[in-house]
Amino acid sequence: RQMSKEAQGTFQHSMQVANLATEVAGKIGANVELVRTGALYHDIGKMKNPAFFTENQRGVNPHDSLSEERSAQIIIQHVPDGIEMAEKHHLPAVIRGFIATHHGRSKAKYFYIKYINNHPDEPVNEELFTYPGPNPSTLEQAILMMADSVEAASRSLQKITDEALRKLVNDIIDNQVKEGYFRDCPITFHDIEVAKEQFITSLKTVYHTRIQYPTLEQHQGEVKEEKNATSIFGTYKNWNHIRRDRKKSSR
Repeated sequence: RQMSKEAQGTFQHSMQVANLATEVAGKIGANVELVRTGALYHDIGKMKNPAFFTENQRGVNPHDSLSEERSAQIIIQHVPDGIEMAEKHHLPAVIRGFIATHHGRSKAKYFYIKYINNHPDEPVNEELFTYPGPNPSTLEQAILMMADSVEAASRSLQKITDEALRKLVNDIIDNQVKEGYFRDCPITFHDIEVAKEQFITSLKTVYHTRIQYPTLEQHQGEVKEEKNATSIFGTYKNWNHIRRDRKKSSR
């Protein structure tokens, strides 16, 4: 209730994440009610600085006047803030676990990439851009991490098509697997494939009225494939490119 008043965008995001996560949980044998509860509470830390998160912004972006490092720290801080709030309100440890792990040891990638682009010749302090973690250790926590990332990215798609939704889901979750975020939890590759298909199905339902179906001209190549110009999804593509470049430079 407090979140619905103080951070309406985050409240809506959490509700959507809960819906996505519970559908997947039911498909792969996870605890549905636990996943739903964890999803509803996972972002409570954003209530401390709601205006710094895109889903709550209405025109003015306070990050415009901050350095990349400072912006990343504010974004990352919602995890420790959430744990602190959960402890204050006596939420059980199992729910605090969802708050701690929903970003795992990933990076605040938008600001990390922005820093590298703006400071190409300067070393980067990786820890300043890295969430404290830990990575998910349960099946339910892994589902939440996937659902959270997929839901956030889907809201930034400019053109909604079946193909765009499928690519978005596959790219995001494949990247999470590649980064090793699920190594410490009992999720299988089969579970992940089932989860991806369910996310795609659920997102098609959510965005049904916005899905742009291809015309005959598009099939004939007269209309080029739409450009996937999204702030969040684009970050995932840039992220893989940067990782390759940084590996080469370190050799």
